[in-house]
Amino acid sequence: MVALIVIAVVAVLVLLTLARTIRIVPQARAGVIERLGRYHRTLNAGLAIVVPFVDRLRPLIDLREQVVSFPPQPVITEDNLVVNIDSVIYFQVTDAKAATYEIANYIQAIEQLTVTTLRNVIGGMALEKTLTSRDEINNALRGVLDEATGKWGIRVNRVELKAIDPPASIKDTMEKQMRADREKRAAILQAEGQKQAAILTAEGEKQAAVLRAEGSRQATILEAEGQAKAIDTVFKAIHEGNPDPQLLAYQYVQALPQIAKGESNKVWIVPAEFQRALGRIGTKDESEG
Repeated sequence: MVALIVIAVVAVLVLLTLARTIRIVPQARAGVIERLGRYHRTLNAGLAIVVPFVDRLRPLIDLREQVVSFPPQPVITEDNLVVNIDSVIYFQVTDAKAATYEIANYIQAIEQLTVTTLRNVIGGMALEKTLTSRDEINNALRGVLDEATGKWGIRVNRVELKAIDPPASIKDTMEKQMRADREKRAAILQAEGQKQAAILTAEGEKQAAVLRAEGSRQATILEAEGQAKAIDTVFKAIHEGNPDPQLLAYQYVQALPQIAKGESNKVWIVPAEFQRALGRIGTKDESEG
C-alpha cells in the first residue's frame, strides 16, 4: 500500500515537472523567460524547453497589430474653443522584452501620450483648421507616438481621429454659415444661368436677323438677275427680229393699259420714236386711202 502511494506521488511529480518543462507558445505570441528573477530569454512561437522551478514564463505578449480606441478628450484650440476628439491608435509590439521591462502598462502609456500630444498639436490650430486638417494631425500624432514608443518595443502604425466635435453653439453657427454660403452660390449660379440664357437668346436673334437679311439680299439679287436676263432675252429677240418703228409703236399702244393700272403712274412719257411711228402709220393710212 505504501509502495503504491509512493509511486503515485512520484508520477504526479514527474507529470508536474514535464508540464513545467515543456511549453508551447502559440503563433504571433512571445513569452519572456525569467531565471531566478532575472531576464533570461524570449520564447518565440513553437515548442520550448525550460528548466522547471528555476525558469518562470511571464504572461504571453500578443505580437499582432492591435487597435485601441480612446474615449473623447476635451482639447482647447488656438482660438480658445473646446472640442472633443475621439481617436484610434493602431500599434504592434515588436520587442517583447522592451514591452515587458521598459514600461509598466504600455496601453495606458499610449493613451496618456496621445492625449498630451493632441493638446499640443490642436493648441496651435484654430477651430476651422482643426476641422480641415485631419491628415496633418494624424501624421503629427503618429510621428510623436512612434518616436516615444520605440524604446518600449512598440511601433505605432496609424493614428486616426474618429470625430472632432465642436461645441453646440459653434455647430449651429457653422451650419447657418454653410447654409448661407450654399444659398449664395445657388443665387450666383441662377444669375449666371439667366445671363447665359439672355446672351444666347440675343445671339440667336442676331444670327436670325443676319440670316433673314442675307436671304432677302440674295432674293433681291436673284430677282434683279432674273429681270436682267429677261430684258436681255427680250432685247435680243427684238434685235434679231429687226422690227420696224410701226411694230414698236403698235406694241407700245398695247402696253399702255398695263402702264395705266399703276397708282403712281400720274405722268406718261411718250418717246419721240413712238410719235414718229404714229406719224408714219397715219401717213401710210392716208396713202392707202
